[in-house]
Amino acid sequence: MTYCCGILVRGGLVMIADTRTNAGLDNIATYRKLHIFENPGERVVALAAAGNLAVTQAVLSYLSEGIEDPETGAVQTIMDMPSMFKTAQFVGNAVRRVRDVDGPSLELSASGFDVSILLGGQIGDGRLRLFMVYRAGNFIETTEDTPYLQIGEHKYGKPILDRAVTYDTDLLDALKLGLISMDSTMRSNLGVGLPIDILTMRRDTLHADRNLRIEADEPYFHNLREQWSTALRQAHLAIATPPYPPSEGPADIES
Repeated sequence: MTYCCGILVRGGLVMIADTRTNAGLDNIATYRKLHIFENPGERVVALAAAGNLAVTQAVLSYLSEGIEDPETGAVQTIMDMPSMFKTAQFVGNAVRRVRDVDGPSLELSASGFDVSILLGGQIGDGRLRLFMVYRAGNFIETTEDTPYLQIGEHKYGKPILDRAVTYDTDLLDALKLGLISMDSTMRSNLGVGLPIDILTMRRDTLHADRNLRIEADEPYFHNLREQWSTALRQAHLAIATPPYPPSEGPADIES
């Protein structure tokens, strides 16, 4: 299982991904799921993947090694794309190519063809954008009304994002809320775990100002987890107890 989230606010982009892979209770490993394609001053493209590890690695190989353009015969990589929209189309094309090759055999097995991708970044003077690419190769994009996307085990981390994230949230507050969302997921699902990879980039800077890994002994994240747990306990204790009186006896049952 995996959890990755991307948050696009007025000030910039946050992307967060765990690193745990799970092929059974006795087969746990660590793999990077957040991948950065950067040429500072020209483009920053971040890609986070969830699903079948073999599928995501094959997709990444296509993006890095290139796909032949059927019209020109030129081999293009993700670094050749002129815009984020074209990049999303290119990633979708790579997903479909892997499905064409591996999909039939995977569908016959218990695993099936499973991949979803968060794609965020900015190229040149284009807009900073955030997409989610589905296993069919099609995609959706964030809006000011819905400024975040999630893939993988998303249900445990979604409530904090729903309640707290808006398009006007400060970039570092968005990072903090994303980390709280990750912590909530880790506490409820053992298939999601440390280390955590994070990226932040401010709009129109065309470089990643944070691209780092949070390990288990990292002080800020440890403190964040403890403070969030304490805040939740204090919040529920501060709310008045329910005023509903107890029932006087068993309800009458009409025959």
